[in-house]
Amino acid sequence: MHVRGTISSAGFNDGHRFVIGCWHESPIGAFGDVMWAQPDDTRVLLAPSAQAASFITSIYAFDDVRIGPLAVESDGRSTTVNGLGLAVHLNGGRLRPLPLRRPRFITRYVEAPIAKALMGVRTYGVSSTGAREWYQSYGWRWVVSGHAALNERSLGAPRRIDRPIGVGFSEPPQRPSLVQVRVGIELASAPERRSHDGDRQHQQRDA
Repeated sequence: MHVRGTISSAGFNDGHRFVIGCWHESPIGAFGDVMWAQPDDTRVLLAPSAQAASFITSIYAFDDVRIGPLAVESDGRSTTVNGLGLAVHLNGGRLRPLPLRRPRFITRYVEAPIAKALMGVRTYGVSSTGAREWYQSYGWRWVVSGHAALNERSLGAPRRIDRPIGVGFSEPPQRPSLVQVRVGIELASAPERRSHDGDRQHQQRDA
């Protein structure tokens, strides 16, 4: 299966970091979500429905999940979020286009070192739940302006993401960006999910 849309990411004052997904195609239809790393590194998912939250948490790990009215819009040039106490607006600069479709092995073995060098991201990996993912960008823009507010308190202008968010196998670009992407996803089988859950529990006990 796959999802297609725009991933927008930026850091803000006080250590708040956001990764915003605006998905025009997905197995559950169009939806938007926000992955939010708080200043104390608590990982929060903002989702518009229980269905969206269930889909996302089948792939990624969070400490808190909040479900409620959430409007996410993006045309690849700008991204806007309103809901659950959060308001974000990001404007992108010049588009850097890439081919829309290519084989997954190209993404895994050829694109990976290029993406790592240019944007500091990984294009292939296995999530904490055992899902395999291929991130195929077909264009990106660096953010040139924007703002955010949390519970009507301004977080200022976008800034570099200076600490890991810790949700998936890859971190977003440190530089604020809007990335148009198609993500191929293979969910883990039930035994694999249990194995990954066990690994996380061992890691937590060891910590």
